[in-house]
Amino acid sequence: MSLSHIALSSGRSIELTELRMSSTYGGMLEGYPCKPVNEMKVRGLQRQAERSFPSTPVHLVPPSRGYPNQTGGAFGPVEILPSVACIGAFRSTAVAPELDPVLHRSALTVVWFQTHLDVPSGEDADPALRSIRWEEMAQDYEL
Repeated sequence: MSLSHIALSSGRSIELTELRMSSTYGGMLEGYPCKPVNEMKVRGLQRQAERSFPSTPVHLVPPSRGYPNQTGGAFGPVEILPSVACIGAFRSTAVAPELDPVLHRSALTVVWFQTHLDVPSGEDADPALRSIRWEEMAQDYEL
């Protein structure tokens, strides 16, 4: 059973089978959001996805970055990522047309950031998430 379906810009329908959400800056005790901290956050989330789903390719949707008019410190200007960090396991029909559609599917694990605590769904999903090039990144597997 899927959590939701997303309509990609290419027309392919993918289903979200597992979703992990966390606060982007949850547990941050010192410092402030800046480029070096954000790069660590993004790399850490990507590594977490790779460890959690080792048999599936992982794709990072580059996050948007905000630059509020706040004074930075020693690590540069304040840079803010969207507040919710997400890892999603997605499935769809097989990419390779020669594979039996009854026996094969394709899979991709996606890492992205979003502003609200919503499950992405349909054509209302974030445009960056909907623009995933599934045929290039997903991996076919046999049921």
